Amino acid sequence: MRDRDASPEGSATEPPATASGPGRVLVAVYAIFAVGATSRAAAQIATRFGEAPVPYALSALAALVYVLATLALARRGVRWWRVAVLACAFEMTGVLVVGTVSVVLPGAFPDATVWSNYGMGYLFIPLVLPVFGLWWLRRTAPRR
Repeated sequence: MRDRDASPEGSATEPPATASGPGRVLVAVYAIFAVGATSRAAAQIATRFGEAPVPYALSALAALVYVLATLALARRGVRWWRVAVLACAFEMTGVLVVGTVSVVLPGAFPDATVWSNYGMGYLFIPLVLPVFGLWWLRRTAPRR
């Protein structure tokens, strides 16, 4: 099924495939984080939600963002490219806001999220990933 915003192959308005070349690695890393964040959030919410509801809800939000980014980056078409940009920008904002709050007010986060301390528990990949994602999306932007 074709995306309504997708132009015929070879058109000047269709962006190059975001899932080609280095984009394949980007999609794979996002997929790994989608699975990891989803399983972590599910386990936290199912077993200990009352202990730290805000961090666990943020873990679930991060999981949704990673799933959406994975899907959007793997698909073709202008609409999916826009969704990928929004997902990566939201992720970057989330990492910066949650990271800053978790450093300034550590008591607000009795348990870590993917984005706590700027993703320190994940080797800072959550901080670097949206930067690389937005850079790649800029390189694959639709031509006007």
